[in-house]
Amino acid sequence: MGQSESIHDLVQSHRITAVIYVAAKLNLAEAIGEDAKSAAELAGLVFTDERALRRLLVGMTTVGLCKQVDRDRFSLTDLGRQLDGSADQSFKDWALFEGEMLVQTWSGLIDSVRTGKSATQLRGEGDDRYAAGGNSPERIARFNGAMVNLTRTVVPSIVEAFDFSTARVVLDVGGGTGELLGGVLRHHPGLEGIAFDLARCEEGAQAHFDRLGVANRCRFAAGNFFETVPCGADTILMKSIIHNWNDDRCRIILRNCRDALPSGGKLIIIERIMPEPAVADPEHRSRAMSDLNMLRGTGGVERTESEYRTLAESAGFIFARTSGAGAFSLIQFEKVAG
Repeated sequence: MGQSESIHDLVQSHRITAVIYVAAKLNLAEAIGEDAKSAAELAGLVFTDERALRRLLVGMTTVGLCKQVDRDRFSLTDLGRQLDGSADQSFKDWALFEGEMLVQTWSGLIDSVRTGKSATQLRGEGDDRYAAGGNSPERIARFNGAMVNLTRTVVPSIVEAFDFSTARVVLDVGGGTGELLGGVLRHHPGLEGIAFDLARCEEGAQAHFDRLGVANRCRFAAGNFFETVPCGADTILMKSIIHNWNDDRCRIILRNCRDALPSGGKLIIIERIMPEPAVADPEHRSRAMSDLNMLRGTGGVERTESEYRTLAESAGFIFARTSGAGAFSLIQFEKVAG
């Protein structure tokens, strides 16, 4: 921690989240565009009070989202462009997800620390946050959009970290609207793919595969991975799935994956690995914050590499190797013969 930082600085971090969320909600990045604009012009475009908006723009400038060109005109920085929904590396949907859903969840973190239970469990709704929120199309759309934002940024690293040339059919378990699988298929024209998730993801996935031009090599299978995982693939991907659940629930998913694979089939778990030991480091902090988010939100946990190995081996897999993919790691396993 730098000398200028203090508890006073750190505890105010929620204010930065609020600024970013409001900028995303107002579509400010799209309104500013490529050229500097005045607060007055922007206020007309996003329907706000001019003086209040200028104060927000100054706040955005201090956290690196904007540049103040002169007293009244502001332009976007490269960081600020990530709030444009059309940007290649957009995190707009994640900003909205964080501001509308996660902020509310984290307000009860103390209850989860005291009890060891997630928000859903404390409300008496069981331990499946995804089923509990299943009747809200708006929440589903917000969640799926945020996951697409995150996955899109790591697809190139994942493609580089694993030799997909040895695979014939790849199954993405919990694949959502197909961002990861679509990216893999685009880079490997000889591959076929299956996206497996709840039925509510099918329409978005099919549309995504059509946009990428891979629909002829890919299909969507609807189902619940706690019940069964479809057969037909020699390689299974699972990105940011295992961290959502406790060990018992994970073993069910992993055993269903094992049952779906042929002998020698490969399982690739893509997760952020918890450090041992943790230190005051931005990457370690990111993983620890994700772990606390799992505690509060899903009842899951971010794990060390040895903990992932133990889980998968208990479900009948043998460890092969671990490869880095940016902030994520590919923990690779093979199905034990017999």
